[in-house]
Amino acid sequence: MANVQTNEAPRPTLPKDERVKELHRLHKALIRPELGATCGTIAVFVFFMVLAGGTQMFALEGVMNWSTVSAQFVVLAVGVCLLMIAGEFDLSLGSMVGFSGMIFALLVMKLGIPVWAGILLTMMLCASLGMINGWLVIRTGLPSFIVTLAFLFILRGATIWSAITFNRQPVVSGVGEVAAGDPIAWLFGGEAFTGLFQWLGQQGIIATFTKGTRMGQPVVSGIPMLIIWAIVFVLVGQWVLTRTRFGNWIFAAGGDPEAARYVGVPVARVKILMFMVAALCAAFLGIEQVIEFGSAASDRGIMKEFEAIICVVIGGALLTGGYGSVVGAALGAIIFGVVQQGLFFTNVESSLFRVFLGSILLAAVLANTYVRRMITGEK
Repeated sequence: MANVQTNEAPRPTLPKDERVKELHRLHKALIRPELGATCGTIAVFVFFMVLAGGTQMFALEGVMNWSTVSAQFVVLAVGVCLLMIAGEFDLSLGSMVGFSGMIFALLVMKLGIPVWAGILLTMMLCASLGMINGWLVIRTGLPSFIVTLAFLFILRGATIWSAITFNRQPVVSGVGEVAAGDPIAWLFGGEAFTGLFQWLGQQGIIATFTKGTRMGQPVVSGIPMLIIWAIVFVLVGQWVLTRTRFGNWIFAAGGDPEAARYVGVPVARVKILMFMVAALCAAFLGIEQVIEFGSAASDRGIMKEFEAIICVVIGGALLTGGYGSVVGAALGAIIFGVVQQGLFFTNVESSLFRVFLGSILLAAVLANTYVRRMITGEK
């Protein structure tokens, strides 16, 4: 059979675009936002397994303790992470935790509103405050640092004022008894898989009480709903960020807002929505704490905004926006929970926890600066 010849000319080799910086496979791994948090998590676990391995820290009860503490950080860190990737900060979220808890408790205890309605109204109010924060930032062009710093003091003052005015003391108690009969309160302060843990205790798989009124009952009766919610927040946040068009908008709004506007990204709307999401995360944590502890306190949530920001920075987010990971932020929160409880189990002075926060923040910022320079090619 004769060879078939074509008249097609060979395709020319396109010249390499010098604007595109090729990264070695190792470099590609190094610029993953979760890498630092993953290494830090492993290091922290190894460290406390060596120092606190003989304690109850890694027994089932100890695991539940530091997991619950970590879950508190996770819930807030998810909202902060999405907001920081969008290029903004919210320093009022710690005050929002205390404010939302106080408003919820006053609605339930002083106005007699059902718990489910109090949860809904508090969420709506906090989302509105988040929207106002975002609108002021976009409308005025002021840095979000300044606007939300003002709201930090406004909300904290409003929390104390409302407690003293309507309750004559800074603590509103009795919420636990009222919430006990509510159909949805258990979603915030209850436990999941209690039947499974009861069965595990009966089979001798997990430890049970050997004396007292709870003799024969499992030491750990279930998984706190806060841990379940933290996992849900991370899964949903990471899915939105990496699998949806809106997630691309979040990255674009924080990375290069002007370029994003030119290609049709509603930057203002995205940023305002992220302020609202962050406020809702704070409100969720505030309500959960009230139902779990049975009371609201005006000093709750202090420093939480900075702790959440540190979690997100540890997780690989850049302070300049446009880069980060919800999973990384969650790993940063786990580091916090493990260290906080680990210091207790190793009988180390608890004030050193703040030393750890400052040290790890500095290390994370330096590491993230190096990553940014690798990505952009800056010297």
